[in-house]
Amino acid sequence: MRWGRAPAILLGGVAALLLSLLWMPALLPVASRLLLLPRALLSMAAGSPPSQPSPASGSSYVPGSVSAAFVTCPNEKVAKEIARAVVEKRLAACVNLIPQITSIYEWKGKIEEDSEVLMMIKTQSSLVPALTDFVRSVHPYEVAEVIALPVEQGNSLYLQWVRQVTESVSDSSTVLP
Repeated sequence: MRWGRAPAILLGGVAALLLSLLWMPALLPVASRLLLLPRALLSMAAGSPPSQPSPASGSSYVPGSVSAAFVTCPNEKVAKEIARAVVEKRLAACVNLIPQITSIYEWKGKIEEDSEVLMMIKTQSSLVPALTDFVRSVHPYEVAEVIALPVEQGNSLYLQWVRQVTESVSDSSTVLP
C-alpha cells in the first residue's frame, strides 16, 4: 500500500464512524418505536411463529374456520339483493357493503374501469363453495368475483357468532340457489 492512499482510507473510515455516530441519535426514536410493536410481530421478525391463544384463555376459535369473502357488484341495488339473500339462506352471518370503489381490470383484451360496490361477507370457511355457487347463480356479471380469505385471528366472540349464525347450514351440498 502506498502511504499516499493511507490518509484517504483512514479519513474515509473516520468519516464513516462520525456519520454513524451522528445518525445514531436519529435512529433512537425508530428503535424505541420498534419496542412498542406487538410481541407476535417481533416473534415473526425473528422467524418464530406467533403464539396462539391457549385453551385456558377461553378462545376455542380454530384459525381459518371463518372466512371473509369479497364480491364486487355493479351497483348498490344488486349488492343489497345478494347480501340479503346470503344472510337469509344463512350462507353468511354478516355482509358489509362498501360503496363507490373503482375497479380497473383487463377484460377481453381491453383495460376497463368501472365504479362498483364491494361486498365483504363473513361466513364459515366450509360454506365458501356454497356461497360461491349461489353468488354465481344470481350475479349479473358473466364472471362474478368471489374470493375468500381465511380469518386467522379476531374477536373470538364475534367469530363464534359468525359460526353460530351459519351453523344450521352444515352441509353445503344441500344449499340450493
